[in-house]
Amino acid sequence: MAKRSWKPGTFVYPLPAVLASCGTMEQPNALTIAWTGIVCSDPAMTYISVRPSRYSYDLIKESGEFVINLTTRDLAYATDYMGVRSGRDENKFDTMKLTPEKAVHVSCPMIAESPVSIECKVTQVLPLGTHDMFLAEILAVNVDEKYFDDKDRFQMEQCDLLAFSHGQYYTLGEQIGKFGYSVAKKKPKKKRKSKSKS
Repeated sequence: MAKRSWKPGTFVYPLPAVLASCGTMEQPNALTIAWTGIVCSDPAMTYISVRPSRYSYDLIKESGEFVINLTTRDLAYATDYMGVRSGRDENKFDTMKLTPEKAVHVSCPMIAESPVSIECKVTQVLPLGTHDMFLAEILAVNVDEKYFDDKDRFQMEQCDLLAFSHGQYYTLGEQIGKFGYSVAKKKPKKKRKSKSKS
């Protein structure tokens, strides 16, 4: 099968479509980010890449903190809106009827409607070109109680999380495997007990 070769571009998909909240409880702000991910597990580290022209850029740079809020099908409209409108012109929390929620370790708000809110402290700002990368340590992961089952297990599959792929939003589909399933030993099948003829 032949492949076409294109010029360099942003073609690692799908990506999480998250809302990065910043500012204060009194003046909350958030913007949509797709350039994000995990860069280290111990210590737990993440990043967001933001254009310096964005209103949120200075808020994050001055405070040195932000919250990554995972998004869902129900938050899809707000996720798109907060990426194309500026906090310079309006309070996007008010417009989208989102609730600023007090975080544990940072002064900027979490988004109450998000199933998972990840508190982050900036450790380094890397100028890269069109975007600067805010490298950050994860201080806390806050998870909505309604996604725990009766055995106290977090059911992320119930969140209906959003993904972003080549300009489109998608919800996550069916599970087709789990980490390590390609090398996991198969459990032996239980032998059926034969019924005795009487």
